[in-house]
Amino acid sequence: MAEISPEAAARLQQLRRTLNDVLFGQEQLVDSVIIGLLSRGHLLLEGLPGLGKTELVKGLAKTLQMEARRIQFTPDLLPGDITGNPVLQEVNGRREFVFQPGPLFAPLVLADEINRASPKTQSALLEAMQERRVTVMGETHQLPEPFFVLATQNPIELEGTYPLPEAQLDRFLFKLEVTRNSVEVLQRIVQHREIGIEPTVEAVMNRDELLELSALARAVHLPDVVANYIARLVDATHEITGVKYGASPRAALALAAAAKSAALLHGRPNASFEDVEALARPVLQHRLVLDYTARLSGRTSAEVVREILHTVPKQIKPAPDVLKAAKL
Repeated sequence: MAEISPEAAARLQQLRRTLNDVLFGQEQLVDSVIIGLLSRGHLLLEGLPGLGKTELVKGLAKTLQMEARRIQFTPDLLPGDITGNPVLQEVNGRREFVFQPGPLFAPLVLADEINRASPKTQSALLEAMQERRVTVMGETHQLPEPFFVLATQNPIELEGTYPLPEAQLDRFLFKLEVTRNSVEVLQRIVQHREIGIEPTVEAVMNRDELLELSALARAVHLPDVVANYIARLVDATHEITGVKYGASPRAALALAAAAKSAALLHGRPNASFEDVEALARPVLQHRLVLDYTARLSGRTSAEVVREILHTVPKQIKPAPDVLKAAKL
């Protein structure tokens, strides 16, 4: 069982405060991003332009003292533009191909408007996101440790876009909606931000400290009853009406890791039912494939997840004969 030291708890809360100073009025989004980092998962951010998605990634890099690179996805982008390519160079008097790493070789990668690239280019991220390595011309190259992809997509623009395939979506730990700001938050932005000037962000921790916290999150205790609840939630995605294909075992692992990271963020040594409930939607909604009838009626994956949470009990009640035997 993980023992959360006062120093670790203080660093996490300082990271929380710093990111909330970068992105005003998005406390829940900031918490989800931190949970994703602790879980070593990739994040898909969906929202309209100008809501601060890029500033969040920049602020995250400064706070964690890690290099961040931005890849602007466009229809003409090729896989080699992301992963890198062998380049003919002279080495020790001989000409040979030497691999030149692409922008993917960075701890933090912002994949901006990822659904604008062709499926061939999108597929270049599959190996990188799952195995944290890339293979080019038969040679495998390890990516930095840690390695996070934060991808963005615009929910309303469909022309010139290529929807992410299910295998790609399944690589993302969370799909998070970046919502518009309230009047109060807009006023705060107007008073404290200027166009073209990046906010000052203080460093909170470094790479090694982040890896220590990530290891601590994996050591958080997951009670058997909570693990069983996760299993039944994922299984229910295959049984509910309107879903053609439910969530994979990777979704169950993602939900367990996220629940443990949420417990660590809130200073608890055990993951709880409440952690699972709070994170079920961002973990599961992008992994469900609805059937034609559900889509035609306007039903969404988020609504399906809410239905599952309402119908699946947290704990299975013992059968009457088991209760009778316990009394005896």
